[in-house]
Formats: sequence, structure tokens, C-alpha cells
Amino acid sequence: MEYLATTILFFTLLITNTQGLNPSLCSSSKPDTSDLSVFHIYGGCSPFKGRKPEPWPNTVLDMAAKDPTRVAYLDSLAAQKTSAPIASGQQVLNIGNYLVRTKIGTPGQLMFMVLDTSLDTAWVPCSGCQGCSSNIFAPNSSSTFGSMDCGSALCSQTHGLISCPTTGSGPGPGSCLFNQSYGGDSSLLATLSHDSLSFDKDVIPNYAFGCINSVSGNSIPPQGLLGLGRGPLSLVSQSKSLYDGVFSYCLPSFKSYYFSGSLKLGPTGQPQSIKTTPLLQNPYRPSLYYVNLVAVSVGRVQVPIPQQYLKFDPSTGVGTIIDSGTLLTRFVGPAYYAIRDEYKKQVQGPFSSLGSFDTCFPVTHEQVSPIVTLHFEGMDLKLPMENTLIHSSYGNQACLAMAANSPNSVINIIASWQQQNLRILYDTANSRLGIARELCN
Repeated sequence: MEYLATTILFFTLLITNTQGLNPSLCSSSKPDTSDLSVFHIYGGCSPFKGRKPEPWPNTVLDMAAKDPTRVAYLDSLAAQKTSAPIASGQQVLNIGNYLVRTKIGTPGQLMFMVLDTSLDTAWVPCSGCQGCSSNIFAPNSSSTFGSMDCGSALCSQTHGLISCPTTGSGPGPGSCLFNQSYGGDSSLLATLSHDSLSFDKDVIPNYAFGCINSVSGNSIPPQGLLGLGRGPLSLVSQSKSLYDGVFSYCLPSFKSYYFSGSLKLGPTGQPQSIKTTPLLQNPYRPSLYYVNLVAVSVGRVQVPIPQQYLKFDPSTGVGTIIDSGTLLTRFVGPAYYAIRDEYKKQVQGPFSSLGSFDTCFPVTHEQVSPIVTLHFEGMDLKLPMENTLIHSSYGNQACLAMAANSPNSVINIIASWQQQNLRILYDTANSRLGIARELCN
């Protein structure tokens, strides 16, 4: 396969408990030389960072507490529910973890958008948006902007499509309008539009996205969202001629001062020797990246988990997905409790709870902590200790960094904590997902 293009997007994830930040670190990727950077939402270079940086364990605990909202949304997708709150806005920013620094329009207008592998449609707040509170995109300042009408093929594939107006209501007669609810207390109204989307030196012309007209509530991402899901409106689909439906990322350790990792778009530069597992397709919810998780081992013991909680079933949504926006890996209740109980058998207590974590123990017992192995079809992933445990702020406790999904959930989610220092390759053209060890920092 000829490699047409590759963009390496550097993550600068700056969760820190130290003072100060070298200003040059934030300006090193200048708009003229690198149009795209990715920052952690709490990073020193993020426009949404807090005034005072928190110690990283506190940050992680706060992010973990917000995981359930996103998990509920993903579960609603898998279960084919017709309406459910989307974990978004400030909640997506807290649990989606990463911001994409990109440009939209001609000339390009800089936006910091939430990056998400389980969502498709991109959307940004536009001029005149009612209720938007952050930097907005000005369509009138772009020579390549245009609205899409109801007759366009992509309009019919837009989630939350509203009946097309026939007169002057809305942005224009025949404009493709859609609305979505987010976070349980927020919603947006947007017009499906198109414009140039720029990544470093690569430009995707006529990129379809939602131009937000109004929002209600406080949970909409301030500068929008960029979806890397599998649906027709995702970046992966719209850039297929440029990147061949291939991308990968490497998420660095949460404990690093400078969280530098990389996201690669396109097949060039991807690992040549990498173990892979098939990507499974849910025709009802094509956005999600399903994989076949066949078993889980704790130490040398394969945990007895009934296959009904693991085996992929597109009719019900049961199965396992890979997701960048959830912090902690979550299993449906029976599977998680079986894993947790076996883990407790092999680690000396006493055990306690801490926030979202129900299996915490004295850090002095960490040396006997067993390796957790995820057995996928065609490959095994032995989780490093930093991908298995999280420590308390005072460092005297270690906790199993996994949790049970909600009682009515149907999916298992392999989340970002378990993806640290791993190269995760998404090859949609060949329907495979690859994982390889890599020091991302």
C-alpha cells in the first residue's frame, strides 16, 4: 500500500504537581509550523486548565469520578437506545482527556477541540451562537465555508436530524439542522456545514462538521469536538483518501511532568511488527471500535467469566470496545467482580475504598501485585503495573485502576489508563487493531 500522508500530532499532557511552566513549551508548536497539537485538558498549555495545578493523583481521582457519565453514553450507543445523554462538554473535557489544536477555514482559525475515538461528528461553536462561552469560529471570515442542505448524503446520516426547514427559519432554507443532548443537562442546535480542516501541513477540504447555533446548559465543550469514530462523518471516514483509514496514538504515563506522546494519521511510520486483533463491526452503532476479548487472567489464573459477558453480540451491543475518552477500564458487573475477587486473593490486604476505586491496599504490598492479562483474539496484552494500579495522593495506598460498569450495562471498555505507554493502532481498512509496547514520554 502506498503511503499517501502521515501527520504526527504530539500530545502535550501536562498534569503536574510542580510549580511553573516554561512558556516556550507552549509556543514550540507554532501555528505556522505545526497546526495541530494535542493537550491534556488539565495541562499547562490548555486554555481550559485550572488556575492552580493539582497533584496528579487528585486530578486522576477527579477524572475518575466523572467517568460514569461518559460510560452511560457509550452504553446507550451499544444498547441502541434512541435517546440518552451524551457525556460531553466539561464532562467530556474532564473524561475525554485530550484537546486537539487544529485550524478550520481559509485562512485557518485556531480551535482547541476535544478528541474522541467513540464519536463521529465534529462540531464547533460559530458566530452568533447563543449560549456559547468560549472562542468561536467565524464562518464569514472563511472563503471556503459553506452550509450543507437537506439533500446532501451526509445530512441523512447525521444523528439528531431535525425536519428540514422549507422557508427562512434557521440559518437558511433547506439547511441541514440537527440537535443533540449532552451531559443530561445540555443540548446544542447546529447546522451541518463544510470547510477546510488543517492538520500541520495537511488540509482536508470540504470537511463536514456541525456549526453550533445555540447551546443550553453548561456541558458543551467550549471549542467543540473532533470525532475519530468509525461512522461516515468521522475524521477517519472523511480523510480516507488522505490517510487510508489508519491512525495510531501512544498515551504517555500520567505521572510524567511533560505528557508527550504522539498521534499518527496515515499508515506511514506505523509499527511494522505489531500484534493485532480483529476490529468487529456493530452495524447498529458503527462508531464504536469493538474487539473480541475472550478472557482475563490475574497472575497465572484465568478468571472464570461466562462468555455471555464477553462475546460480541451486535443485536444487543454486548462486547468490548477500545475508547480513548474513558479513564478507567470497566467491565460489566459479573466480569469485574470475578476479576476483582481473584485479584484480592493474590494480594495481601487489608482492603479499602478510595473514590471510584473499591480495591485499595497498603502500597507496601504492591510488590506481590499480580499481572493482569487481557486475552484478545490473536493477541495477549499483559498490563504493566502502572497501567493496573493508581496511588493515593499521599502515596501510602495502591488501588486497582478498574471498576464495574453500571448494573444494566452491556459493554466492557478498555480505557486510557490501561493504554499508557502503548502504541494503539487503528487500521480500519483492514479491520484490525494493533497494540505494541512503546515508551511514549
